[in-house]
Amino acid sequence: MKTATRPYEAVYIFDSALEDGTIAEKLDKHHALLELAEPATLDHWGRRQLAYEIKKRDTGYYVVARFACTADKLPEFERALKLDGGILRYLISLHEHELGAPPLTEEQLAAKKRAEDGDDDDDED
Repeated sequence: MKTATRPYEAVYIFDSALEDGTIAEKLDKHHALLELAEPATLDHWGRRQLAYEIKKRDTGYYVVARFACTADKLPEFERALKLDGGILRYLISLHEHELGAPPLTEEQLAAKKRAEDGDDDDDED
């Protein structure tokens, strides 16, 4: 019986002292554990200031990955992430839909514009 794949999203914060090539190698190594049918989609956010210090670091290199795999591959994958000293933090979640507000319809955009235009008249009092 074959288990169905599900879409996941993983956010990694790497040690910002790592070279870009090293980060790419680590991503390849860890994603190989998932035995992905299609390569993960990677979005490199780059080096950013952390909100608070993690493992005595105040900056990190952010990467967001989207992939589909079976749930039975995740425990070994997470174990490898925990043991990797170059990863400051990570979060894996089901990727069921895009985050953020849904796009506005034409009517909603027009109503918003009317409301914004109407707000400017109040300042003249």
